[in-house]
Amino acid sequence: MFKLGKIENVAGPVIVGKDMLGSQMYELVKIGDVGLIGEIIRIEGARATIQVYEETTGIKPGEKIERTGKPLSVDLGPGIIGQTYDGIQRPLPVIKELYGDFIERGINVSALDRKKKWKFIPTQKKNWKVQSGDIIGTVEETSLVKHRILVPPGVVGTILSIVDEGEYTVDDEICIIETTSGKKSAKLAHTWPVRTLRPFKRKIPSDTPLITGQRIIDFLFPIAKGGTAAIPGGFGTGKTVMQHQLAQWADADIIVYVGCGERGNEMAEVLERFPQLKDPRSGESLMARTILIANTSNMPIAAREASVYTGITISEYFRDMGYDVALMADSTSRWAEALREISGRLEEMPGEEGYPAYLASRLAEFYERSGRVDVLGSESKLGSVSVVGAVSPPGSDFSEPVTQNTLRIVKVFWALDKALAERRHFPAISWLTSYSLYFDSLQQWYQKNIAEDWVELRREAMQILQRDEELREIVMLVGPDALSESQRVTLEAARMLKEDFLVQSAVHPIDSYCPLNKSYNMIKIIMRFYRGMLGAIEKGIPLQRVIELPVKDEIARMKIQAPEDFDSFSSEFLQKIDVEFTELTSQIISA
Repeated sequence: MFKLGKIENVAGPVIVGKDMLGSQMYELVKIGDVGLIGEIIRIEGARATIQVYEETTGIKPGEKIERTGKPLSVDLGPGIIGQTYDGIQRPLPVIKELYGDFIERGINVSALDRKKKWKFIPTQKKNWKVQSGDIIGTVEETSLVKHRILVPPGVVGTILSIVDEGEYTVDDEICIIETTSGKKSAKLAHTWPVRTLRPFKRKIPSDTPLITGQRIIDFLFPIAKGGTAAIPGGFGTGKTVMQHQLAQWADADIIVYVGCGERGNEMAEVLERFPQLKDPRSGESLMARTILIANTSNMPIAAREASVYTGITISEYFRDMGYDVALMADSTSRWAEALREISGRLEEMPGEEGYPAYLASRLAEFYERSGRVDVLGSESKLGSVSVVGAVSPPGSDFSEPVTQNTLRIVKVFWALDKALAERRHFPAISWLTSYSLYFDSLQQWYQKNIAEDWVELRREAMQILQRDEELREIVMLVGPDALSESQRVTLEAARMLKEDFLVQSAVHPIDSYCPLNKSYNMIKIIMRFYRGMLGAIEKGIPLQRVIELPVKDEIARMKIQAPEDFDSFSSEFLQKIDVEFTELTSQIISA
């Protein structure tokens, strides 16, 4: 039992305690008679500064501070999938059931159900040699996730005993391993400190895209499995909807969604909508592979800072099982604001716009826990954590510190344009300012798995969109009459790309998700029509006659064509384009 400290002063979520000799950095403490949860973030002799994860109203100097001797940690084991937690991994549905709609201070609820029994199927036997990361058994947690029980990190030895197939709680001892330093026991669940990176063998470059079903992302600005991406955008540009779409459709095995400092109504929509959604690959409920962490703007600000670490630690846990995990953080700007407020309470020297000087290093510390890795274990297993963070720059100012520091770290930049959003062009990702540094490493995958000309079609489409911007500037200066017919063709092709390909409805039952083969065939159809327009203009056919072709209206409707039969639809459509251009040419010649 540790000696009790006492509160010296209180400043919002920051408390200074005295008589704290022997405390450790990031040690978890319980504060006051109600037992508020806090974490030590500064030590000066016998005084310790603590950030408190709950409301401190009514706490006064002289009240006790109880040390726990362990850092802020999360429980990892069966029962995580489908759960909704707050920023420090307290299960919100359980709290509601026990205490009502409001979270009372000092509540201590286990993150996992300690009484529920899980069917454990062992995969190892007595006297077998094992090492960290080896699978000792499995639990069928949901219809989509087989929970793999691993040998704990740092444990190497021989199995002395392992339980038979049967039902066990997360606290039951299922395996005893003889190591050089003595006997080690393994249970279905264990704890892990959130600020500590989980170990792995090595990071490896990713050559596989994280398929999102969003055309502008998959075709123009892809993200690799294990990659990092940022979605910056002002109010109303669609950051949260983009995060929802990625969480719903990304081809990851596990989705971790962190609502960090967002408005309560947005998080409430996630909580209501996700259980009703179907996983596109299996048809099962999306929650069968999803974990939600809700820490909204009206919840304690210090817990907001912890929520992203809780999310990334859970992601690493499933990565270590060999799964591909996608983490959505919405938004890292609100997380940075929590850092700024706590830094101000600590009276630290402020950096740019009042953010702490260590903002860049904290952001890097978070994003760099992503990656595709060869996980621990005697068998080679690959797992990945992909991180997509939304950024909310005030007034859509991308020069502000959080956006700029994020851009130095991430490799994919999906810039949301307010002008596009105001024109109701969604997703409002700007094709002129966005980029992906993964495309070169993913080219071979696209050419091998989709089509040889995928890369060439992307290059040609980008050229049209860039040329379109240059021509629009000319039109603004000297008017549309200054453009040649071929330049008008470029403008028309760009308009088709933007309206018929890049615009995608998040609520349409068919258009919400677009598989890669459908995206490829759609862009192929548009580029075939573009080449047809160029050929017709060269033969002296007026562009207006080309635009009036019936097939052009059908191109605008192809996005709502079901993907199951799009391959046959595409081949027939390409023939139809050729036939209509041939007929148009013969009509002009005969006239």
